[in-house]
Amino acid sequence: MKLLSVASEVYPLVKTGGLADVAGALPPALERLGVTVKTLMPGYPKVMASLTDPETVFEFPSLLGEPGRLIAAQAGELDLLVLDIPGFFNRPGGPYIDAAGKDHDDNWRRFAALSLAGAMVAGGILSGFQPDIVHAHDWQAALVPAYMRYRGIRRPSVLTIHNLAFQGQFGPDIFSHLELPAHAYGIEGVEYYGGVGYLKAGLQCASAITTVSPTYAKEIQFATSGMGLEGLISARADVLHGIVNGIDTDIWNPETDPYLAEHFSQKAPKMRAGNRRLLEGRFGLDADKAPLFIVVSRLTWQKGLDLVCSTAPALVEAGAKLAVLGTGDAGLESWLLSLAGQYEGRIGVQLVYDETLAHVMQGGADAILIPSRFEPCGLTQLYAQRYGTVPVVARTGGLADTVIDANSAALSAGVATGLQFMPDNGDSLIDAIRRVVELRNDAKTWGAMQRQGMRLDVSWTRSAAQYADLFTSLVPA
Repeated sequence: MKLLSVASEVYPLVKTGGLADVAGALPPALERLGVTVKTLMPGYPKVMASLTDPETVFEFPSLLGEPGRLIAAQAGELDLLVLDIPGFFNRPGGPYIDAAGKDHDDNWRRFAALSLAGAMVAGGILSGFQPDIVHAHDWQAALVPAYMRYRGIRRPSVLTIHNLAFQGQFGPDIFSHLELPAHAYGIEGVEYYGGVGYLKAGLQCASAITTVSPTYAKEIQFATSGMGLEGLISARADVLHGIVNGIDTDIWNPETDPYLAEHFSQKAPKMRAGNRRLLEGRFGLDADKAPLFIVVSRLTWQKGLDLVCSTAPALVEAGAKLAVLGTGDAGLESWLLSLAGQYEGRIGVQLVYDETLAHVMQGGADAILIPSRFEPCGLTQLYAQRYGTVPVVARTGGLADTVIDANSAALSAGVATGLQFMPDNGDSLIDAIRRVVELRNDAKTWGAMQRQGMRLDVSWTRSAAQYADLFTSLVPA
């Protein structure tokens, strides 16, 4: 089976979130199951600079108004098709925002071009490669199934929702520039509340829909989590599948991780001590035996970082300390810095994105706080469990699916891997923090929970098999 994966970011070439991790790790896992995968992504400057031995395999005189080309290249285990359109992608800033932190005002055109290129590859424009199925990721690639439908390209397509909050909604004036037939602008096509909805179009047109955990697949069928699309998603529930993400266990391996001060394993977890000392030093925390909590996150309301801020004094009063790594909302950043100043030696904050430090934190902390108000899957808790850091999570989405709460039954059975709390408010989080402190004082119980988390198979093996089964079911025999 030949698969075309279309994504706006792919790790390790470019990353802003979990989408990149999935788009980078799933294709090699599928390859090991006999699925041949080519990954189509934009040619951002960082991507173009990283290519070795690129080969132009197709030229576009004009793709939505700009000339460009498709480049074939390899990046590690990834077989890439890079959409090189300098007018769309060769610019400063990030994949979606400019150097001033504002959305590129032509994002609608940039990612429509990516989708159209994906549909054209699906239609057979490349010599020697026509995919049996197309896998599109999030709103930036969600027009691929729509272009395929309206251009008569008879190949099945799968759309994966990584986060329903980002939908790609634009005004009606852009429709005439998308090179779609007039009848595509309707409720069965790309029209959405009088405008154009990219994710909505993909949900309407894809052969199947996946999202990144079974619980999130249920939640988004209701108004509380459906972000206005719950009606459409519920109507297509028969083709909706929840498949939990995996992680790259070669990159996230405490026995070989080059970023760690000391390597360790499930059999020798005490070797984590060197990472704890490095972590305490980097954050200016007191070097003592107090329970050490961490946060590695975007600092946003969705991620519940206001709850972390409001409960931080109670965390310190409970005898614990806290290290926070991330960037985001200016108000939350200011609040965290104020707390660090108020509780010097007990709360440390680094307002940066630092992949190296994130590994050290996972390798040295006791527990990680993940109080998300909604979380499609989440990867941080999977990294934590693999590294012996106990996740403390809100009972929502993929967090509920991947962390077994340390209730009395789970502890007695030896299957607990973390703590869940609900509802998503400060009182519940404080209760969970106090439970951690109590459990941490019982070395035998705590060690058993760490080891159970480290035993879990959080690789892509099982999830990739589920994707492969789904793809096989959609491709005609």
